[in-house]
Amino acid sequence: MLKLGVNIDHVATIREARYRGLGHGEPCPVAAALAAEAAGAHGITAHLREDRRHIQDRDIQRLREQIKTRLNLEMANAPEIVSIALKLKPEIVCLVPERRLEVTTEGGLDVVAAEKALTGTCRKMNDAGIEVSLFVAPDPAQIDASARVGAQFIELHTGKFAEDFYPAASGKRQAEIELQRLIAGAKQAHALGLQVNAGHGLNCENLPALFAVPHLVELNIGHSLVSRAVLVGMGNAVREMLAVMKNYPA
Repeated sequence: MLKLGVNIDHVATIREARYRGLGHGEPCPVAAALAAEAAGAHGITAHLREDRRHIQDRDIQRLREQIKTRLNLEMANAPEIVSIALKLKPEIVCLVPERRLEVTTEGGLDVVAAEKALTGTCRKMNDAGIEVSLFVAPDPAQIDASARVGAQFIELHTGKFAEDFYPAASGKRQAEIELQRLIAGAKQAHALGLQVNAGHGLNCENLPALFAVPHLVELNIGHSLVSRAVLVGMGNAVREMLAVMKNYPA
């Protein structure tokens, strides 16, 4: 069964637009996480950024204390955040690149360039009982390096696929090329013993096309769920997504 991890970052983005620096405010990302769980989500994802632009330390601590499913901490490979993760002990961390000017994580991790540092962090996490996922583009060199550094998962970056899905953006041929890259990446990772997640830009409209990608374990979806939740509530948004995901071939 394909699992759903709900990313609640943008719930905190809405809160911080009004209450930044105040230590309180609405909407509450923890409440959103609990609603997602109650609707059937298999895990909760949150990105504690170095600049704390949305999720705050108090959110992460409350998530650790209150959710009953799996906590996936998205994070940069930065000493401060690594230290927090080792104390927090989420079930899994997903290491991602961070750029201060981006609105959300836009690119995959350069595992090849940071292989030594990532190997050290993977070892620390694994020694603490924490699994590691690396957020990477479907590039053969990056997937090979992900296996070498000791990660248990990769999360395939589906942002380009999501952009190319709409023909006005790039044309049908480009969308098919990107889908084939994801298929090849998933097969390569599986052959290397890596488990395969995917995320970025996914929604109920483009998911059926993504189902051509084999070996998927979990999808991490945030923006489209939070957007839909504004209109129908988080529970209904999650249930709609899960209904689509039931069609993923076993």
